[in-house]
Parts: sequence; structure tokens; C-alpha cells
Amino acid sequence: MERRRPPGTEEGWYVLHDLRRIDWDEWRDAPQRERERAVEEGVEYLRDHEALADAEEGGSAVFSVVGHGADLLILHLRPTLEHLDRAERRFEATALAAFTERADSYVSVTEVSGYMHEDLTDGLDDIDDEGMRNYMKQRIYPEIPDAGHVCFYPMDKRRGPEDNWYDLPFEERAEHMSAHGDVGREYAGRVTQIITGSVGLDDHEWGVTLFADDPTDIKELLYEMRFDPSSSRFAEFGSFYVGRRFPPADLGALLGGEAVPTDEPLEGDTLDSTDPPRADAAAAHADDHGDGTGGDPGDDDGGDGGGRPSSDPAHREIDAESFRQRVDDYGVDVDEAAGYGLLFGSDADAEAVAEEVDGLRANFDHYDTHVGTVVRSDDAGTAVVSLWANERAASTASGFLADLPGVGGGVGADLADNEAQEGESDGSAGGRPQPGQAPHEGIEPDDFRRLVHRFGIDPHDHPEAGYALLFRSDTDAEDLVEEVDDLRESFEGYDSHVLTTVRADSGDTAVISLWTDESAADTASGFLADLSGAGPGVGAGYGDGESDEADDGAEESDDIRGELADLGVYAGQPHGEDVYALVLYSEADPEELHGELADLRERFEHYDSHVKSAVYGDEADGDRSAVVSIWESQEAADKAADFLSELPGVVGRAGETESGFGTMGMFYTVKPDYREEFVETFGEVGAALEEMEGHLDTRLLVNEEDENDMFIASQWRRKDDAMDFFRSEAFRDTVEWGREVLDDRPRHVFLA
Repeated sequence: MERRRPPGTEEGWYVLHDLRRIDWDEWRDAPQRERERAVEEGVEYLRDHEALADAEEGGSAVFSVVGHGADLLILHLRPTLEHLDRAERRFEATALAAFTERADSYVSVTEVSGYMHEDLTDGLDDIDDEGMRNYMKQRIYPEIPDAGHVCFYPMDKRRGPEDNWYDLPFEERAEHMSAHGDVGREYAGRVTQIITGSVGLDDHEWGVTLFADDPTDIKELLYEMRFDPSSSRFAEFGSFYVGRRFPPADLGALLGGEAVPTDEPLEGDTLDSTDPPRADAAAAHADDHGDGTGGDPGDDDGGDGGGRPSSDPAHREIDAESFRQRVDDYGVDVDEAAGYGLLFGSDADAEAVAEEVDGLRANFDHYDTHVGTVVRSDDAGTAVVSLWANERAASTASGFLADLPGVGGGVGADLADNEAQEGESDGSAGGRPQPGQAPHEGIEPDDFRRLVHRFGIDPHDHPEAGYALLFRSDTDAEDLVEEVDDLRESFEGYDSHVLTTVRADSGDTAVISLWTDESAADTASGFLADLSGAGPGVGAGYGDGESDEADDGAEESDDIRGELADLGVYAGQPHGEDVYALVLYSEADPEELHGELADLRERFEHYDSHVKSAVYGDEADGDRSAVVSIWESQEAADKAADFLSELPGVVGRAGETESGFGTMGMFYTVKPDYREEFVETFGEVGAALEEMEGHLDTRLLVNEEDENDMFIASQWRRKDDAMDFFRSEAFRDTVEWGREVLDDRPRHVFLA
């Protein structure tokens, strides 16, 4: 019997299609801090692999998979199988991996075969045709296309009793493959493919990965190929996976249910809300390949596939004079050649930002439209200033700059007419608001009243206010206060200003600003949108009218806290965290209370949602203790409250009055070496508090099981009075000092 020899092949890079399914129940139930860590480590992993931090050549990309088969496809091309093995294990080491399970995977290697050229027997060197040789090299060392959509499927050649591919003569097989290729070539420019061989590497014989901007192009191609005999008679297929490429920075947006890539909003999306965008989605329009490629910043389209930046800007526009003032603060003079300028602030290390900008600048400098890009830093932080000949080029560059480390937002200005603008002034310079496009969304007054009610703002308290603004921020309230104080000093130079304040409630921070008229509010809106961590704002007419609907909503929101208060239990959510804290006070002996709670805690610990429960005794040997119980959901905390209220000696709050606001609780874990110093400092701060208006009582309570775990219970008549303490110089000094002595980040919670 004549021995048949297979066509020659030449292999290139090894390929892993890693398909992951997300455990959505586990993700929803996880504390915010765990989800943030998972996103952070996931983004870092994906960015490092797209930037080829682990290899000298290859490629990586991530896709959001549509359908039940999987949620994520992570695609790796690497020089060796060992590289894939390491990439796989490194993913498993991330916090993100704990929320996923493998839905499928496919291991293969890029290849070309003798069907393409019969001289291919022992390698590409056998091919005399240089053009064909270069084409084959592109096939086995491919770049992952920029196209926005992917379709992956494995396949075999049929080995049935009637149709057996491997029994056909070479010439007939080559003819089938040539005709099959003719169909594919008709889709050149619309669909790009990567063909990989997997005989002996995986369950199927080949893997096919197709890329296209329009997924229907993939459908049409495969549909047409179904009628080709190479498929109709001899092909058998595995599972198909289809997905949409997104940049690593959008991982948080994907897990949050947002459209990705975030620089291409879902057309007709009606899921908008007043909540701020996620911090990890702020880098929309970014090119996460880290190589500075992705289109000419001077092009109109800038590239719109595969997470590349589009020409849609990632900055907010301000007037030229304000821009010049801002960059002048960083010692940057606006070049006369600049037609448009960008300024992006960053809270990352200046050296890290400068290193990233060096890579971007190398790309920017290829274009005549680039005037200059520099990094500057001072005590206020780090800034990147980028100047361009025209707005079109700057808008595309904006996407790259938005993805720099620590960047939360940027501003831009048309500088083409800056000489005229420089001479124009209404006498309100020096940081005063200037007219500009208002970056907030107008909503109905009743909707606005419901929003601000939870932050303690009552329309009847400010009858002179005609228009109001609310900007949420993902920055902690105490960190935002100083920035807003500076802005308020500017606003108070205008008669139209009524109030600007920072408020926090149940983990949310908001800046609320009231003005006598809408025109003045529109001007202030631009400044508020530029605050640290600020998301989209809302505004509404804000007269002294009443709204029964708003009052009903407020009463409903207070129901749970009211019920708990009747039980002697006070509840709130630590700012920025997905946990819920319960606190009650007791006059029982601390040891007795500890024993009772220990029995109750055994029952609590059967539930995954329980974080901790502990008795805190008064450091000054006072007559009451606190029981603190922390849960991962409000529902679980509410159920626990019924049991906690039955503990012995439960009493009300010290100095409680009918109109009292309640407790501002602060949890601290102190480094052991600083414990004594912490207690002494508390005594000094406590003395200062006694002089403050609205202060009722403040006590330092210590965990009976851990003397370094402390809870400060501070009671006030009004939330505004408590916030005045946050704004005080004494509190700022204490926070600064606390960075050295605390063992972890403190928790602050208003316990109504």
C-alpha cells in the first residue's frame, strides 16, 4: 500500500483562546472593595499582556462574548507554549479570576500549509517566490486586527464512510482549498482571519478566528462558504463564540453593565442615570495597546475598531482665557502655533506619568499637527499639557491622554482666537466663573427635590434660590471639602450665589450648589464638573414650591432607619463601601454584653454576608458600651437588628433629643505602637469638639477583643454641624496625622 504524505506545514505563534464565564451572583454579592481589587488586577493583567510585558512578540486582546457560552474571551498569541502556560496561570493568580470559571478554551498554533504552495515541505525557505514567502510569514506571525467584532470556532475535516477528506488525492484537496479561498478573498477588507492548527493540541483540528467591524460580514462570509463543497461535504464545526472587543480600561464598565467600548456609547441607550461614571471607565477613547499606535491624531476618524480612540473628545471644553490661566499655573506658555490645547490632571506619580507621556509623544511627533506635549507637577498634583494645530487632531489625541495613569478628566480650549480672548475681560478674572456651556442635565424639579432631600437640603430653607445643581463625586467627602471651600470663595463674590456645600449619605458624596438664576448656575456648572471625581451633574428650577411626591419619597426612604431607631439600633453605610453598619448602646456590664453577643455572633457567622460583630467599651470607663455589627447588605443588617435589639441594657443615644441628628460613627484601626498617642490626640480633639455648635457628645470606644480597634461615636443635633467639623482645620490636621498611625483606611458612617 502506498504511504500518503501530508502537505508540508510551517508553524508560527502558539495561540490560546481563553473563554471565561463570570459568576454574576458572586460578583453582585461581593463587597465593593473586593470588586474594585478584582477590576484593578484584571485591568493590570490585560494591559500588561496587550503591551507584551511578558514576551518580545505576539499579541493579546480581550472581548465581551455575547450569549450563554461565555462572558469573556481573552486571546493570546505567543512565541512558545510556555508563554501561554504562564499567561494562563498569571490570570488565575488575579483577584478577577476568583469571580470566573472557565467556559471553554482552545490551544493551537498559527500555520500555513502546502495547499498554499506546493513547494512548502520543510519550511518557508523552500519558497522561492519572495512575495508568497512574505505573505506566509504574515499568516503565521499575524497582528490582531483592530476590528471591533470577533467570531471564533473550531472545526474538523470529515472522516465519514462516504466523505473522508483524508482519503482524497492531494490535487483534489488543493482544488477544494483554492475554491474555498476564492470565496474568502471576496471579503478582503471586510473580514480578517487567523487560522490555527490544533492536531494533537486540542480536541479539534483547526481553529478559525474571524475579525470584522460589522458582524453581519462574518455571517455572510460563513453563509456563502457553507455552499462550498469544502464545507458542505467535508467540514464539521464545534461551538461558535461571537464578541465585541474592548480596551482593558473598560473592564469595570463591562462588569458594571455598561456598553463597551465606552468610547462608542450604545445607540439609543435609555439606561442613563444621575450616578457618576465608574472611575475605571473614565479612560474612554483610550488605546490600551501601550504602543502608541492606533491612527493618526490628525485623521478624521482616528480609528474606531478594537478599542482604538475615536475622534470624540475625552475632555470638557472651557474658554481660552481660563485654559491659559490654568496652564500658566504649571509654568507652561501657550505656543503661538497652537490652535487647540488640552490639559489633563493626574493623581499618579509624576515620574510614572512622564514615562507614559514619553511613549505617546513619540507617536504624536510623527504628525505635523502636534505642537508639543509636556508633563508638569507641583504641590497640587501632576498635569499633562498637550498643544495641537487644530481641534480635530487634539480631540483624537484626547483619548490617548485620558488613559494615562491617574487621569480622571481633562479640559480643552480653542486657542486660535486666543489673542482676542486674552484682551477680553468682564472684570471677574482671578478664578471667577466665566460663561460657558453648562455640563449638567436639566431634570424635573420634583425629581431634583427627591435627590437632594437625602442629602439634607430643604427648599424651604433657601427661598431665594431659583436654580440648583447637584454633582456626585467618587471622592470621599472629607477629601473634597477643601477643594469645594476654595471654589466657594470664588462663588461668594457674586450676589447670585446662595449656597455650595459637600454632603455625604449612605456611601454617596454630592456637591450641591444653589443660585438665584439659571444663567449664573450654568456658569458655575463648568467649575463643579471639574471637581475631583465629579460625574455628570443635574440641575433644576428650585423655587419654594412644595412637592407632595417628594415628601412621600423622603418619608419612604426614612422608614427603615425609623424602624431601627424604635428598636434602639442606629444604622448607616460607611462612605464608599458596600457594607452596612449597625450600632446600639447598652448600659449593661461590658463582660455580660460580650458573652451575650458571642452567642449571637456564632449564629451570625453562618451567613456569608456577616463581616464582624463586636462590643466596644468606653476608653474613659463611661457608663455605656456600643455593640457594632457590620454586614455586606442592608437586608442582612436589617434582619440582624431584631436580634441585636434584644441584648441587655439597650438605651438611647447620649444627649438624644427629638430633633437630634444622631451619631457620626468613625471606625479606626491603630498601629500598636501609636495607640497611646492616638488616645491622647483624641482627648485634644474631643476638647475642641465641646466648643463646637451643635455638638452633643463624643466618646472613644475600644473593641473588647482588640484594643487597637476603636470606634468614635460623635453625636450632633444637625448633619450640617457634623459637616462643619469635617471642614475644620483641627479635623484636617488629625487626618494628616492619622496617615502615619492608622493600620488601614478608616470608615466613616452617619448613623441616623
